[in-house]
Amino acid sequence: MYDGQVTRVLVVTDRAATSLELLAAVRQRRELGPVQFRVVVPNPAPAALHLLHPERHEKAAEAEQVLRQALPLLERAAGGPVIGSVSIRHDPMDAVEETMFDEPVDEIIMSVRSSSLARALHQDLQHRLHHLGLPVTTVVPAPAQPVAGG
Repeated sequence: MYDGQVTRVLVVTDRAATSLELLAAVRQRRELGPVQFRVVVPNPAPAALHLLHPERHEKAAEAEQVLRQALPLLERAAGGPVIGSVSIRHDPMDAVEETMFDEPVDEIIMSVRSSSLARALHQDLQHRLHHLGLPVTTVVPAPAQPVAGG
């Protein structure tokens, strides 16, 4: 299916910490063939804050710390290095599009809690992602505690 080429998978998640479900999805995707993973976390600050508001940068810095703690688990699941970052953008679609502007993406794994991002995005993030013309895998983390981070 992938004829030996490396597939670039963008993981968009509403939490800097990882879940067992996301780790399983990364492992399953890795088993399909050569793959690189890039994780993007939308900014956890309230959407009403202006892009330059200091709290937006503080929340991003806090999420970066949690993401750094989660990366080793993601790298074990991926079988190699994983690039991760927290976007200054609050809207996950904006964060995805901004990432895709800077680097090529072949697939998307979306891992969101159904009650947070879906409501903020009028229940349509998955639909919006499908409009990009890429395969999208949806992972819904259990409401239990995250595996790594806060």
